[in-house]
This record gives sequence, C-alpha cells and structure tokens, in this order.
Amino acid sequence: MPQLFVSLNSPGVRQVQVSESWQDDVDSVEREPLTRQQAQALLLAKPGVSVWRVVALQAVVGLAVGIAAFVLGGRAAALSALYGGVVVMLPAALFAGAMRAWLVRLKPAFALFGFALGELLKIALTLILFVLAPRLLPDLHWVPMLIGLAVTLQVYWLALLLRGKAPKP
Repeated sequence: MPQLFVSLNSPGVRQVQVSESWQDDVDSVEREPLTRQQAQALLLAKPGVSVWRVVALQAVVGLAVGIAAFVLGGRAAALSALYGGVVVMLPAALFAGAMRAWLVRLKPAFALFGFALGELLKIALTLILFVLAPRLLPDLHWVPMLIGLAVTLQVYWLALLLRGKAPKP
C-alpha cells in the first residue's frame, strides 16, 4: 500500500508525495541458502551467548552485590541484596532449564508459543518473589534488595559484551 507524505513547509502550500517504500529492489534479488561451511563460519564469527552462562554471571554478580552489602550494611543488608539477585536469577534458571528440557523438542509454532508462555511465567515468578520478600525476610532492607535486583538484571547486557570471539585458525 502506498504511503502518503504531506509537507507543510510553506504557509498555505501543501505538497503531497506518494511513496511505495515497502517495495525494495533488494527483495527482488534471490539469495541462495548458506552452505554448511558458510553457516559454520558465521557461527564461529558471531558466537551466541549461552543461557547458562548468563545465569552463572547473574549468580556471581548477585553474590558480589551481597558481599558489598555485607561490608557496607551488615548481615540483613547482605541477605536483602542476595534476595534481590535471587529474584532475577531463579526465574531465569528455571526458564533456561525448561527451554533445555522440553522446548527444543517442540515443533517451531509450538516452541514459539512455549517460549512466550515461559517468559510470562518467568515474569510472574519474579513478581511473586518480589511480593513475598517482606514475608520471607522479616529484616528486609529495601534499598539493598532493589540494588541487588537492578544490578543482577544488568547481567544480560554484560553477557552480550563479554561474549567471546572464536580463535582464528
């Protein structure tokens, strides 16, 4: 469907331009599928990030925040910060385990639905753990817990930055 662009540059003058930007010349070029060697070279050049590596990094970062909270605020602050890390890490670990266990065996359409459902359950578990924090930790310190949660959430970015490149042969 053509797109209509209206320009109001000059007072009282309207310019109308029709553009069919959805039709690219590049789309008309047929591309051949990658060969096995080309696909392997692409995977080696652009390695993915393992979900288990992300979970492990979340555990390390959560522990580091807990240690810093212990030094700065004592035992209760450390437990609160650690709990903030667990609020992020536990649902991520369960999601990663579910993906590994059963989602990879499904047909693509069902896998997409399972992925979306898994993400929804991960968010729900995160919210439940967050709401249960005052009951599970009677001596809860909110600021260290929120710092632990926020810093542990940033591990997704850290994992992308730390993904290694394969050594060149």
